[in-house]
Amino acid sequence: MHEWLHMSASELGRGIAVGAIDPVALAQTFLDAIDSHPMRNRIYSRVTHDRAMAEANAARIRAQNGQRLSLLDGVPLSWKDLFDSAGTVTQAGSALLDGRVPDRDAAVLNNATKLGAVCLGKTHMSELAFSGLGLNPVTATPPCINDSEAVPGGSSSGAAASVAFGLAAGGIGSDTGGSVRIPSAWNDLVGLKTTSGRVSLEGVVPLCLKFDTVGPLCRSVEDAAQLLALVEGGAAADLRGVSLKGRRFADLQTIAMDELREQPAKAHEEALSRLRDAGAEIVPLDVPEIKDAMALTGPLYTAEAYGLWRDVIEANPHLMFEEILQRFRAGGEYSGPDYVAAWARLEACRGAWDQAIAGFDAVVLPASPIMPPNLERLLNDHDYYVTENLLALRNTRIGNLMGLAALTLPTGTPSCGLMMMAPPNAEEALLRLGAAAEAALA
Repeated sequence: MHEWLHMSASELGRGIAVGAIDPVALAQTFLDAIDSHPMRNRIYSRVTHDRAMAEANAARIRAQNGQRLSLLDGVPLSWKDLFDSAGTVTQAGSALLDGRVPDRDAAVLNNATKLGAVCLGKTHMSELAFSGLGLNPVTATPPCINDSEAVPGGSSSGAAASVAFGLAAGGIGSDTGGSVRIPSAWNDLVGLKTTSGRVSLEGVVPLCLKFDTVGPLCRSVEDAAQLLALVEGGAAADLRGVSLKGRRFADLQTIAMDELREQPAKAHEEALSRLRDAGAEIVPLDVPEIKDAMALTGPLYTAEAYGLWRDVIEANPHLMFEEILQRFRAGGEYSGPDYVAAWARLEACRGAWDQAIAGFDAVVLPASPIMPPNLERLLNDHDYYVTENLLALRNTRIGNLMGLAALTLPTGTPSCGLMMMAPPNAEEALLRLGAAAEAALA
């Protein structure tokens, strides 16, 4: 049964379908693994034993009667601690929300439950989701699978750790500036950032509503497709017959390749070589407007985040991690006209981007220009924290600013991911490309 802990969610679902895996035994195996794991309390904020077993029992009955609701009916998943779950504390990694107990599930959790998913519990995260590092001295900092002294990436830090350490078959997280893709890349997982507005945010604790998105962290592109269908309550992308032959990719040079450290740089070149070997054409691309868009991060992100959270934060600022507190407060420096002007400029940048990438199937770039930073140094060196956090989020944020769908894949080099970006609402096409790239990179 221990092999179940490291199988993909889709493989587990197929095992249930043919009667080789009992959903109750599967749920119990994961719960036992969680409860016996030495880093349990750094990964999970709450484990929902009773809910998991009740849902697994229902999945067992459906499987026995030939009434399964989806491929992932009976498969155990983790949920980032910003998705409301009825009767279970949901505090988004912040003492400001300590004791907050929703009376209903978030829409995405409700959709997944209706299709038979088993909820294992809630995973730790960066405070209020406002960091790409995964460091949270207020609640807990999850571990990184490749470096015990490093942070795991965030803000969906526990979601990534739960999958990487074999404590969930898949994790559901959120991505506002890279919060699905950074921890996925640093923990050798597949991570999907969905298009803003595609997946419901009802019952999701917000950071920046204009940029917040929901997406999976998982073991395969197939899992990403299945988990997207699960949270949407729809059908999964058809990944059969995928190929890179004749596909044309833009290798983004603007900003994405600046200050690229040795391991990510080497991993990126090796990944592109394998894509070429599989038949893809890869063309270097500069989009100067990306620089303008990145300069708008302050008024676009921090102003909205502080606008949403100012009253709650300023009532008890002493409860927050100082680095996160100051990042929120920076939003108070911008006026309403600053915010409106920034959005107008961003829309112009998006138009230039659309023109530049016309004719390409996707844009590729390193998921992160850096490796996972040292946890202790982040706690004790302010300048290091600021530099590493901004670099961690830099490449992924391009996808959020341009309003794109984006996917990160493991390259085979630990903690180095290859990111693929596609136009808004092109997740199905992106997943097909991702499945072909995954095969080439394997």
